[in-house]
Amino acid sequence: MSNMLFRNIHVLGSVTTSSLTAWRGCLVVKKVPQPEKPIVLYDMEGCPYCRRVREALTALNLDVEIRPCPKGGSVFRAQAEALGGRQQFPLLADQNTGAVMYESEEIIEYLFRQYTGRPVPKYYRDRVWQPVLGSVASVASAMRGLRVSPGKRPEQPLHLWSFEGSPFSRLVRERLCELEIPYTLHNLAKEHWTEIGPAKQRIKPGPYTPIPGGKRDAFFQVHKRVQVPYLEDPNTGEGLFESARILGYLDSHYGN
Repeated sequence: MSNMLFRNIHVLGSVTTSSLTAWRGCLVVKKVPQPEKPIVLYDMEGCPYCRRVREALTALNLDVEIRPCPKGGSVFRAQAEALGGRQQFPLLADQNTGAVMYESEEIIEYLFRQYTGRPVPKYYRDRVWQPVLGSVASVASAMRGLRVSPGKRPEQPLHLWSFEGSPFSRLVRERLCELEIPYTLHNLAKEHWTEIGPAKQRIKPGPYTPIPGGKRDAFFQVHKRVQVPYLEDPNTGEGLFESARILGYLDSHYGN
């Protein structure tokens, strides 16, 4: 009973975080081709500035290699400092162009210019009140995804299908960050307004049919549903839906 209570509290906090950030990072703004080489993001899940970058990546439906750098972490922080010169996050490294940059506003501007050839849409531009709301949103999630937790390292990075505004996906990303587990973040944003709503209760009634040719369609062809979070672990061959199951799996395999 206590575990269920804590889980419900965490879910409520994550929903509040999404609400305070105006549910950015849910819908595709501009679908762009995946670049030839991976984009790498040195990231703290609970950091409001990192969150803004992940929102933009979701809006573009771009996949990204996440290198978790929680406070007290020892796995990727030195690597980030060697690459950029200091331990400050977010830090984006685009292997396609050689760009290495800090500052969320600069990164977001770069992503839209580089991959869409257009300026940042109004909904994703920096506003004076965003740092305050972003910090409150992190507090709403009890500052999870900011500090390191003891754990084991997988030999190969994991794969997570997610989108930034998903409250349930956030719970998984928080734990991956705390355990310093690297993973490929496959953004699976909603591609049309009719997809708004939970996976089993969308606005549009009837059987779900994704837009042909999109990332959701490709996922649907494999899994016969589109639901996040979905985790694949190439180290064990496991593939899991449902945040509660994924969190239990991560703690049992990689937690101390």
